Amino acid sequence: MTEEEERDFEERDFEEQLRELLAEDAYTIRPSPVPYPRIRRQGVVERRRRVAVAGAVLATLATVPVGAFAVGGAGTGTADTATTPSASASPTATPTPTPSGPTGPATAEQLRDGITPEQAVEGLDKCIAWNRKNVAMGSRDLHLGKADEYRILLALNSTGNTNSPGDGIFVVAVKEMPSEVRLVCNIKDGQASGLDFSGGSDRQSDSPPVLPDVNTNKLYQQDFLNKGNWKLPFSWGFIGTVDPTVAKVTVSYGGAGSEAVLDHGWFVASGTLTQQVTRNPHIKGYDKGGKLIYDSDEDKTYQQVQ
Repeated sequence: MTEEEERDFEERDFEEQLRELLAEDAYTIRPSPVPYPRIRRQGVVERRRRVAVAGAVLATLATVPVGAFAVGGAGTGTADTATTPSASASPTATPTPTPSGPTGPATAEQLRDGITPEQAVEGLDKCIAWNRKNVAMGSRDLHLGKADEYRILLALNSTGNTNSPGDGIFVVAVKEMPSEVRLVCNIKDGQASGLDFSGGSDRQSDSPPVLPDVNTNKLYQQDFLNKGNWKLPFSWGFIGTVDPTVAKVTVSYGGAGSEAVLDHGWFVASGTLTQQVTRNPHIKGYDKGGKLIYDSDEDKTYQQVQ
């Protein structure tokens, strides 16, 4: 073998050894497989979180002061006691608040704290008008459509906090066509003060039968920055979606529970706290036979503590 042939042989042998070593390293550091369905569910949740944050940021940039919504939360501890929230009646159809306005909620109890249908509609109108005025041209994903495309799910008093001083009211509304939107609007002194919304549905083929809405924690958490010093009593709300197998949903908050209203694929719960809590609401869902088919305590994607 000539010197040149020997050198070529050594180079090829080195390349083969290098390939084997790289292949072994790649195999060694390859991560363990993870459950795809859980990743997809969490990805959808994060997508809706980002859209909600975008809505809050728009409110922050356009007006000062504003009620920008915080989307996260952390903490430890056990729940305090609270007064028993009023039980919700069985869903019954109600006429729309105005002939040309949005559809009203399934029950009168979904308009809390003395808020009238007219006030809820007016608040929704103002938030949509505010968004239409302030959204940058071309950002079509952030346009909310028209008020008469929505159905009002919930209206309740809002309590000012460190991030957004001043009391007001929340109006929660949803629409399905031409695109799905879930909107939480805050009205203070007759003006739109804070806006939180998300587009699209987070319900997937592997979603649980009861799916709490992760972006409405503003309705049941009063203050994110000044924990331990809530203003009481505190009017709270909670929403989420249900599939057709669900016949009943109960929501317990602060150690007391009540049955939620089922309203066109959504569940709506509300109540009043007289002592601050440190744990998020507990949600349970039952089928027509009374069998428990969902428990938030068993849902690894549900945040248990505030």
